[in-house]
Amino acid sequence: MHLSYPDSETRETGILVPNSPALSILILFLLLFAAACGDLSEYDSEQIRTAMHDSLITTTESWDVDMTLLEAGQRRITLQGSYALNFNEPDRKETRIRGPVYVQIFDSTGTLESEAWSRRAIYYANEREFELFDSVRVETVRNRKLFSDYLKWSERTDRITSDRHVTIVTPADSLTGSGFTSKTDLTDYVITEIRGRFIVD
Repeated sequence: MHLSYPDSETRETGILVPNSPALSILILFLLLFAAACGDLSEYDSEQIRTAMHDSLITTTESWDVDMTLLEAGQRRITLQGSYALNFNEPDRKETRIRGPVYVQIFDSTGTLESEAWSRRAIYYANEREFELFDSVRVETVRNRKLFSDYLKWSERTDRITSDRHVTIVTPADSLTGSGFTSKTDLTDYVITEIRGRFIVD
């Protein structure tokens, strides 16, 4: 898996965890105490190192974002957005993107399969998942369309899901409901709570 920002302006910063001024003051006090009194015990030194590691988050800000994710050397997904904030920690690697967000999903041969639009998105690198929020619209090359306020795409399963209200329009039917799951190209789909109309040619 490769993640790149080829055409964006980036800036890396260190920020303290929100609402943790007491932790910052404690770390500063311990460092001053160590300097004044000599060496700390191994236990105290380890506690300070752990507290400092936990309190500092490395972030990268990007504007005019153009992301490309590769799988086995093949383009899998591209995403464009106006701004992104990337959090990079051992147990938290996520990128929050503000829109308008535009996504292209490609199949295993590199052929365009689906396009999606939303107002914001989150990419979870460890889980290899995207979440799209607010005015989500998906269109496939097979003339299938999906509308919702929330959608999750998993690279591992190559499926999209939503637990919110969705409307799907295909050449054969038009359905609305919630509890949606399907393949990325909006085929093999299931809606567990169906409402609205159903049309069959």
